[in-house]
Amino acid sequence: MGFMDDAKDAAEATGKKVGEWADDTKERVSDKVDEMKADAEVRKAEADRDRVHAKNEYKEKLRED
Repeated sequence: MGFMDDAKDAAEATGKKVGEWADDTKERVSDKVDEMKADAEVRKAEADRDRVHAKNEYKEKLRED
């Protein structure tokens, strides 16, 4: 029975390790998605800022003429 118990313990430990790996991988993917969303929001905000800046410069030039 010692061999069977050892095999069972090893299988349980492997299953636990695989489960932890799956949880870690899921968390990493989620973190990466959050990071990509944040980067997209930053790019959008920068584009909006540049658009407003260009509009304001154009309007200022119109006022000067």
